[in-house]
Amino acid sequence: MLNTIEQMSKTTLYPRYIKSLLLEALKDSPAVLIHGPRQCGKTTLTRIVGEPKKYKYISFDDDVVTEAAKADPIGFVRNLPKKVILDEVQRTPHLFSAIKREIDSHRIPGRFILTGSANILRLPKLSDSLAGRMQILRLHPLSQGELNQHKSKFLDTLFKSGFKTKKIKTSFNQLIDKIVIGGYPEVFTRPTGRRRINWYRSYIETVLQRDILDLSKARSVDILPRLLSLSATQTSQLVNFTKLASSFQVSRPTVCDYVALLEQMFFLEKLSPWYSSRLRRFIKTPKLHLCDTGLACALLGINTSSLKKDRLLSGQLLETFIFQELRRQASYHNQHHAFFHYRDKKGYEVDIVIEREHQVAGVEVKSSATVNASDFKGLRKFKTAVGKHFACGVVLYNGDISIGFGNRLYAIPLNALWL
Repeated sequence: MLNTIEQMSKTTLYPRYIKSLLLEALKDSPAVLIHGPRQCGKTTLTRIVGEPKKYKYISFDDDVVTEAAKADPIGFVRNLPKKVILDEVQRTPHLFSAIKREIDSHRIPGRFILTGSANILRLPKLSDSLAGRMQILRLHPLSQGELNQHKSKFLDTLFKSGFKTKKIKTSFNQLIDKIVIGGYPEVFTRPTGRRRINWYRSYIETVLQRDILDLSKARSVDILPRLLSLSATQTSQLVNFTKLASSFQVSRPTVCDYVALLEQMFFLEKLSPWYSSRLRRFIKTPKLHLCDTGLACALLGINTSSLKKDRLLSGQLLETFIFQELRRQASYHNQHHAFFHYRDKKGYEVDIVIEREHQVAGVEVKSSATVNASDFKGLRKFKTAVGKHFACGVVLYNGDISIGFGNRLYAIPLNALWL
């Protein structure tokens, strides 16, 4: 465990653009929670922010500390420093009511910084205890903008229909490399290839074994690694719970519970369908996405060379990669963005739908190097469904020119997403 900012600086520190939102939240809220998958950088971020402000750091990964908090929650919280970082709070849900009591007694902005490696919103004790007292921020693995130390303006350009005709060089080989590497900070400290894959595999095994008992009383937890691997083969596809259940000879409700558990641990994410009350014929099934393509590739046992040869799988992983990049950019944006997909019963679809305020934009992802008018048929159908709220529609493709196709529709090189 790193103890000081000086020790942290010995390794590469990438900018985390959510930092400004964290600093802002500390001025307003008694408690601020940052949650996201293990090893995505939560502890490093909170300590970089907290040390200059004299926050003390306490981790519930220390079993002695966890047991002390369980034995006397009220006394534990009462004796905490005036400013404190409580790391991995999903391990101590019984502490939330004591934190609520302390906040209600001494309502001071920035009193607690909490981190969690499970989706805390799915823990009822927290939701009930700290509602209205806590601001929640989601930290993802590194975005391409953070890796390049350049904050992308893609989302703003998308909602302003501000794409201009220009050349933007895209290399599909480089994109495949990015997909296979993923965004966890630790993998960038290791050479390419086998050692990165080994890190991912150890990471998956450790998290499933370490955190599962804190979150669930499920008996057949041996299903989880296999279910996660099978989910990786279906990333960016409409989820079929019945098919997943038949693969493990368990009931559909059981496999739904296991998928929800993997979501709670930030391994998977369901992308809900977009629809309007005016629409009748739409598909209600969500899509399934892995939270990180590097993790997906490790689960599937594929490297850069093998992924280049598999056009179907590379297309699936490319869509997941683009979706997660957009999610990461949105997480540190000042405005709220909600994500969906669109598909009607006639087969018209849009890979990613984004809502911002009262506007809606659509994003299609293509791995080919050319675009023609037929590639916009889903976006045109979606534009009609959205009506006056339609902001823009883009086809992201493996080409080199950004160009308009009329009526707020554009073909945009994939690399434009993080430039």
